[in-house]
Amino acid sequence: MLYYLFDYLDREFDLIGAGVFQYISFRAGMATLISLLITIVFGRRLINMLQKKQVGESIRDLGLTGQMEKKGTPTMGGLIIIAAIVVPTLLFARLENIYVILLLGTTIILGAIGFLDDYIKVFRKNKAGLAGKFKVVGQILVGLIVGSTLYFSDAVVVREFDEVTGTDAQTEEVTPTYTDAKSTTTTIPFVKDNELDYSKLNPTENDLITAAIYILIVIFFVTAISNGANITDGIDGLAAGTSAIIGLALAILAYISGNAIFSDYLNVMFIPNSGELVIFCTAFVGACVGFLWYNSYPAQVFMGDTGSLSLGGVIAVLALVLRKELLIPVLCGIFVIENLSVVMQVSYFKYTKKKYGEGRRIFKMSPLHHHYQKMEIPEAKIVTRFWIIGILLAIIALATLKLR
Repeated sequence: MLYYLFDYLDREFDLIGAGVFQYISFRAGMATLISLLITIVFGRRLINMLQKKQVGESIRDLGLTGQMEKKGTPTMGGLIIIAAIVVPTLLFARLENIYVILLLGTTIILGAIGFLDDYIKVFRKNKAGLAGKFKVVGQILVGLIVGSTLYFSDAVVVREFDEVTGTDAQTEEVTPTYTDAKSTTTTIPFVKDNELDYSKLNPTENDLITAAIYILIVIFFVTAISNGANITDGIDGLAAGTSAIIGLALAILAYISGNAIFSDYLNVMFIPNSGELVIFCTAFVGACVGFLWYNSYPAQVFMGDTGSLSLGGVIAVLALVLRKELLIPVLCGIFVIENLSVVMQVSYFKYTKKKYGEGRRIFKMSPLHHHYQKMEIPEAKIVTRFWIIGILLAIIALATLKLR
């Protein structure tokens, strides 16, 4: 909103300083600042309100050190994160941008699903919360909306540069030409000719089958990473800190993908208008970092499903929009391994119970962070080490821009 106000003041009145709002870097910095202020200033007020309403977390005794001390800690703190993402984005981003609209919609819809789950747990005193099938339906719905928009919307294009058509007679500079075209291509990490066209997965020429394949892929990533973030949110600061690291890496990728000069230099797919996502990404990072003010060990508030489902979904959609979803196993490695640890534990337990008559376990407890808690490693140390691994994975993901 402020973007349009200052754009108008710059054009109509030539207001000194108003033109600075044209720069993505300035708006991204302001989005980060406002996001941090919202989480830190209004976070305290929300925590006090949740405490008055006795919106406390009900803890199931898993025999973990220090676990029962967290009983009664306010949950639904994800409301702080959502507000700190949405408000700065509305203030500083160009709201007609299709990618910004998709990300805001994803944040709000998945946040609403998570809020409903937390509401049932807290106010209806049902520890199971919203049935898992309804969460999955909500995630599939978001994936369907995102996938359909990315495939069918004319505003979603990739810039394809043509062969050189001539040179300027005076400067002797090459004059490249390009077309903005609909495309189902994505980026394959660590590969020289690093583009994969999902349409190649369709043995027929039917566009509807290609659309169905693409939308199913989108649904898979949104559901998997949203659940991965939800599972990771098990100890103080883990999900928020990991999400901040991933969000920062995605902000860099968004800036490169939306900048013609950098994308050409790094031979990265140029996606027109994707640079506007830098504002969203920086608000996202600011929200996660600001939330750590209250969520770092020992936590004064938990984000609950309100925050974790939304964070994971947003990360997945950002990667899909930037055509970097195949980087997710690296960039979101923490979420992926946490997810896999649960799948492996449950599958192996069922298999051994059927074969030997008693279930056996791979880990002391899943998800993986609980395995380390069972090993008596302090919670703060586990979180810090996971953050360090997350930083290493983010660096590796960014290094794929040149390592091919």
